[in-house]
Parts: sequence; structure tokens; C-alpha cells
Amino acid sequence: MPANPDHAIAQSRAFSLYLDRLLGARAEQQILLRDRLAQPFDSAEMADFADWDAFDTPEAMTPPLRSLRQAVMARLICRDYNGLADLDEVVSTISLLAEFAVQQALACACRSLPQYGQPIGEDSGEVQQLIVIGMGKLGGGELNVSSDIDLIFIYPEGGETSGPRKISNHEYFSQVGKRIISLINDVTVDGQVFRVDMRLRPYGDSGPLVMSFAALENYLLTQGREWERYAWIKAKALTGDISGLADMVRPFVYRKYLDYNAYGAMRELHAQIRREVARRDMVDNIKLGPGGIREVEFIAQVFQLIRGGRDKSLQLRSTRATLERLAELRLLEPAAVQELQEAYAFLRNLEHRLQYLDDQQTQTLPTSEENQGKIASSMGFAGWQDFLDALNSERRKVARHFEQVFILPTETAPDHPLSCLWRDICEQDPSEQLSGLGFDDVSGVTGQLRALAQSQRYQQIPLAGRKKFDALIPPLIEVSTHFPNPAATLSRIINLMEAISRRASYLALLTEYPQTLQRLATLCSASAWVSNYLTRHPILLDELLDARVLYATPDWPALASQLQEQMQQCEGDVEAKMDTLRHFQHAQAFRLVAQDIAGMWTVEALSDQLSLLADTVLDATLRHAWLDIPSRHTDTPRFAIIGYGKLGGKELGYASDLDIIFLYDDDHPDATDLYSRLARKMSTWLTSATSAGILYDIDLRLRPNGASGLLVSSLQAFRSYQEKQAWVWEHQALTRARYVAGAADIGEGFEAIRHDVLTQQRDPGTLRSEVLTMRQRMLESHPAQEYDVKHARGGIIDVEFIVQYLILAHAGQLPDFTRNTGNIALLAVAAEAGLISHQLAEQVRAAYRDYRKLQHAARLNESGKVEVSDRLRAHYQQAQQLWLQVFGPDSLG
Repeated sequence: MPANPDHAIAQSRAFSLYLDRLLGARAEQQILLRDRLAQPFDSAEMADFADWDAFDTPEAMTPPLRSLRQAVMARLICRDYNGLADLDEVVSTISLLAEFAVQQALACACRSLPQYGQPIGEDSGEVQQLIVIGMGKLGGGELNVSSDIDLIFIYPEGGETSGPRKISNHEYFSQVGKRIISLINDVTVDGQVFRVDMRLRPYGDSGPLVMSFAALENYLLTQGREWERYAWIKAKALTGDISGLADMVRPFVYRKYLDYNAYGAMRELHAQIRREVARRDMVDNIKLGPGGIREVEFIAQVFQLIRGGRDKSLQLRSTRATLERLAELRLLEPAAVQELQEAYAFLRNLEHRLQYLDDQQTQTLPTSEENQGKIASSMGFAGWQDFLDALNSERRKVARHFEQVFILPTETAPDHPLSCLWRDICEQDPSEQLSGLGFDDVSGVTGQLRALAQSQRYQQIPLAGRKKFDALIPPLIEVSTHFPNPAATLSRIINLMEAISRRASYLALLTEYPQTLQRLATLCSASAWVSNYLTRHPILLDELLDARVLYATPDWPALASQLQEQMQQCEGDVEAKMDTLRHFQHAQAFRLVAQDIAGMWTVEALSDQLSLLADTVLDATLRHAWLDIPSRHTDTPRFAIIGYGKLGGKELGYASDLDIIFLYDDDHPDATDLYSRLARKMSTWLTSATSAGILYDIDLRLRPNGASGLLVSSLQAFRSYQEKQAWVWEHQALTRARYVAGAADIGEGFEAIRHDVLTQQRDPGTLRSEVLTMRQRMLESHPAQEYDVKHARGGIIDVEFIVQYLILAHAGQLPDFTRNTGNIALLAVAAEAGLISHQLAEQVRAAYRDYRKLQHAARLNESGKVEVSDRLRAHYQQAQQLWLQVFGPDSLG
């Protein structure tokens, strides 16, 4: 409570003509204000303000609703002017008043029509309720103090009423709606509650006042316009049963894909507003003028329209909450968001002070010196000019950020110098020009460009999309010349452009963000695999936008939390979860390949990162696939995933499949069946092709008894199999196995089994014979070729067999051999133990590193062959010498 409430009220009356008139005419409001000034006006006080249920007619309800509005306004003005209320309190209180007024008006309207009974749904047979939807700032809980309210009236089903005078549900709700509007909007001797605006309803003023679910759904599907998507972002059901409404509206507002066309739609809407501002000379309007409130809202909402379908955390109604989320996601720089938040608060506080003056819905600066002085003083400034300087500073910040988000770089740019080349590609010979640009395969480039221009796919691009497409090709031709393989670079880019030619959103992305073209060309030039990956998953073009994110070292705990949050947003929708996993995996793999091409990773470190990615995805898949198992007996499955091969050895490449097995340790009588179902479901989630592609190919043949064995094994059964039945090659595989995801104690149990099996005493001669026999079988199915570093004699497999043999033969005496530290490290362990020569060990370690680099480079360019050099042949020879040292002189065959 202020030290002197009467003084605080007097100051506020001197500032606000409206408050002065109100308190002068309503002595009871003066008393109420003095007694309650210290506390915000909350919903409980609104409910206690009158006996609302006693009002059975609009005539009876009209005076108390207006008296309530007067009480709320009086207190808000005094609390705000005297620094007792912040912006949150002001907008939330007036929004709460609007919701309360709508709810009471609806209840009164229904009570006033007893002759009709209740509206009954023709399909459900249930009583129907009118759903009043608050749009705009009302829906966002951000009303200004003299705002109108935008409403839409919806009812679930057609049918008729149950009373003695039967009418259709549509007629009934139309009468109810008219009474709601009259109760809130009509101006009486007590004023009005809010101006009601119904123009946002389907078909606007020409449309029906109320509409059924079915009619609304049909409208949104067939008639809904881009600006209506913007309007429905903030929509909030204030009354009625809203089940089904959100599911109907959400796909209209939020696209499943990244919708960069939203830029154009929002830009055009803003241009219309700017034209209206200029026509009506509204530059001093702090809402619609340059750098005004609407521009802040547009910045927040364009990101919601673009990304809200993919990231449900952006499906927010509040402008300020959305801005905070944009900062958290680094879609806007935190410093930029801070400036926008401060400017928005300044503008909204100013908006309220303009409206407090005389309770007018105005956002225009006053022209009279008296009111200018009042506004400046209420905003904390000594004079009008000081206030204007601060206001203009805030508006400049907003305008700068708005232009950074919305400016279309090509709007004022001249035609690209190569525009004529593309435009005339079918009529003119571009050979001389292409040769001058440095293309090494002029005829091939010419042929591909002409084929593109003449293709049916290009010819069928809608006009707006073709304009974007035509504007992109010339700079893409130019940017390709910056690389040592310009023809190959352009060819790969053209393949991508053909794939996205009818996807207007991707064309919009590249148009809106021309800086992405250089990054796109860099990746396409470096790797055929990357360009094909992009062509299969063009949604990854979004990753090119922000170099900070694209080249940021992965924070796997944070990424796992992000994935978990996204999966939780899809609760109950298996398909959405599967797509979320795919989008996450593809995005992280793409970031890693971009970093790889930029030279940020060694092959070994990159494989570690790709393995951590697989671990993260497998962990999320396990947890959420389990939630989809009916009749599960525990929230946390007693189940673990074990990785073998490249996953187990942390040597994954971009396209590696995953060798995995499933173990469980659970005494529940249904455990085997439940975990078998979990394993099958996981396999489906991982390998099924959805609209977002697949996650991983998986290989389950390393489980006990291979393809003929059970899909899952208990921990005890796995131990028994490994100790009594497993072949030597299965023990070889065990050398590169590790716990990946699931119950950690089962992982520990697996590691104990692995240690015990690897440290068994074995006859060296028998072991040697079996290992050599297995290697010979592999050679029969994959003959050794010098260009194939994996299967060549002295290549990757030979090195792996050497290490595996040494582990199985000597781990009982050398426990360090049981650590899954990779072949390069284990070769050093063997040399330190005197099992192999130090010189050969170092040579083969270097060879193995080179093999992996060569193999990696070949895969990036989608080649199954490496260049056979003298260095490679020397590596093969050194590895063969080590093979002979380990297995004996007759072991190479």
C-alpha cells in the first residue's frame, strides 16, 4: 500500500481525464480504489464483485459488468502510474477481465433463452457448448487497457435444441453470440466493457456469426489465407470443450516442414500496414508505425510460422515468451532479444499511458503540450524532447532488428551478371562464357543446364516459385567457379535444385538467405555423398543458416536433453516420434560432415562423434519405444543394447549400419515376450522408411545362434552361450563390443561376461587355426584387391584379425587387452608386452590410420575404390609382415 493512497489517487486523477471523471461521478469507486489499491485485481475478486449467477437477462447483467470494468481500470491506472504494477500485471489483468466478461456473458445469454432448452449434438447426443475463441492480444494474454477484443464463435456439432421451442443449434448459438456481443460491446450510461470485433471469423463480416467444427475445418482447408495463420497463432478458447479444436487448427497454423514462405506472407502483410500508415499519416502511431509494437510481434511470429510445426516449444501465444524461446534456441541472438524485450516493454507501457489519458483506443502520440507533458512525466522523463529521444532510440532498435529479419537481400539488388546466360541457355551457346568462368567440362555443364531448363519438372514450377528458382541459378553458377572442381560442384547443386524445384519453402530459404549458397557449394564441391544426402533430405538446408550452430562442437548431454524434449512434445504420436528421431539424427550427422569437411575432426575423433550420435539415438529410441508397449510391467525396462563391430569399436562412418544385440535381466513371467516386442518395435523404429527417411540399417545376426536365435537374450543365457556354445569368430566379435544404452547395471553385467570370455585360457595352436580358417572364408566371399583397403591383404581386416587373435590368446595374462580402446591403442599394448615388434607395431598403427582416412575419403565421394599409391603398397607390406610375425610363415596362403 502506498504511504498515502489519497495522494497516489490524486496524482493519477491529475494524469487521467478518464479516471478523474469516473471517480467524480462514482463515489463508491473512489472508496473501493482507496481500500484495495495495494493489491492486484485477481479472478477471485472479479468473481466476488457481484452475484453473477443471479443475472438471468442481459439487461440485469449489463450494469455490473461495466461497473467491474470501471473498478479494474481505476485500480490499474493508479497502480501503474504509481509504480505498483509492472507490464505483466497490466496486460494479464485486463486480459483476465476480458475472459471473465466473456464467460459471464455467455452464461447469462444461455440463461436468458430457457424456451429453447439445451442444444444437443446430432451425432453424439450430448449437450453442446459454445466455444468462444479469443484472438489477437486477448488470446495471447496481452490486451492493452483500452483494447477491443477479437472473438470467434464455434460450436462442435449441428443438431437442434431440446426445449419446447426447438431451433437448430446454429440458430441457437447465433442468438447466444449476439447477446454476448451486446452484453460486452454496447455503450450504455455506464460505458462499455470492451469493443467486440468479429471480423477475424471465417469469411469476415460476410460470414456467419457462428460456425460448426466441420464448417471451420472445411474453411481452413479450402479458404484459409496466409494472414489468418498469423491471426490464429494467438487463438485461445475462453469457454467450452476445446478437445478437437486445437488438433484442427494446429496443422493450419503450423506446417510440418520448415515454412520459409512465411517470410513473404508476413512481408506483404507488413507492406500493407506500412502503406496504410503512410496513406493516413500515422508515423506517430507507436503500434503500426516504423519500429512499433507490431514489428516486434511480427519478428516473434514469423519464426513461429516457419518453425512451430517442427518445434512445438514455439507454439506459444505470448510475444515476450516467444522472444525468450527464440533466444534459448539461438534463433535470435540473446542480445537482440534483450533489446527487443526492452523496446517492447517501453512501447507497451507508453501505449497504456496514452490510453489512460481518456480511455481511448489510441496508439498515437498526443499533439497538445499539456498531454505531451503528462506522457513524458508518466514515462519518467523531465520533458517531451527527452522522452522523444528515448522513444526514437527504442523504435530504431526495433526497426533495425525487423529489417535484419525481414529484409529480402535481392529486393534492391540488380540482376545477376549471369542472368542472361541462364535465361537464354536454350537459344544461345554459353560455351565461351562458361569456359571464361573456369568450367572444366563446358559441354557437360551446358547439357545439364539445358536439360534442366527443358525438363518437365522445371516447366511445371508455379510462377512464383519459378521466379525464385530463376533468381537462384545464376549465383549458383557463379559460386561453383570458386572451387577446383566447378563442373562437378554445379552438377551436384543442379541435382539438388531439381529435387527441391517444386518445394517453394526450400526455394524461399535459399532466396531469403543468400549466404547459404556459398556453404552449400562448399559441401557439394567437397563430397558427392553430402550433396546426395542433402538431395534426399533437403530439410537440412536449414542447417546452413547459422555457421555458429553448423560448426559448433556437439554437446551431447545438451543434445540428448533437446531430443528428449522434442520427443515428449510428440507424446501419443508414434509417427511424429519416428520423424523427430530422424530429423535429429540427420541434422547432427550433417553438422558433423560440415565440420569434417572444414577440417575440424580427425577420422578417429569423427568416428567417436558419430558413435555418440548413434548412442544418443538408440537410447531415445529404447525409452520411447518402451512407452509404446502395452501392458508393460515397469516404467523403466530391464533391457540394454550392446553394440558390436564399428558401433562397438567406435569406428562408425556416415553410412555405417549398426551391429547390435539386445539383453535383458528381468524375472517377470512376461519378460521374454515383452522385451521381444520391444526389440521388434525398436527395429521398426530404426529401419522403417518414413517421410523423413530412415535412421539406421541394423544387423542383429551377432546375437546368440545368429539369425535363427531369439531376438533377445537374458543376461544369464548370454553368459551360458558365450562360455559353452559360441564359436571363436563370435569371441573375436566380442573384442569390439560395448554397452551402448539401456539399464546400466545390465551393461555392467555384459562387461563382466565379456571380460571373463576374453580372458579364458585357449590353446594357441587351435586358436590360430580357427582364426586363419575364418579369414580364408572371408577372402572367398570378398577377394583381396589393392584398391579395397578393407579386404586387401595387409588391409583393415587383416589388422583387426591380428589384434583379435592377440586379445584372445593373451588377455588372460594381460588384462589391458580387454579394454575396448581401439585397434591402434591395442597394437601399442601388444608391443609393450613384447608380443610383436615395436617397429612393426608403429608402422601398422600408422597404416591403420591411413586406411581409415582413405576409406573415409572414398565414401565421402561415393567411391568403392581408393587410389593405389606406393605409400599404400608399403602399408600393405608392413601389415603383412606383422601378420607373418603373429601367425607364422605359412599363414598368408
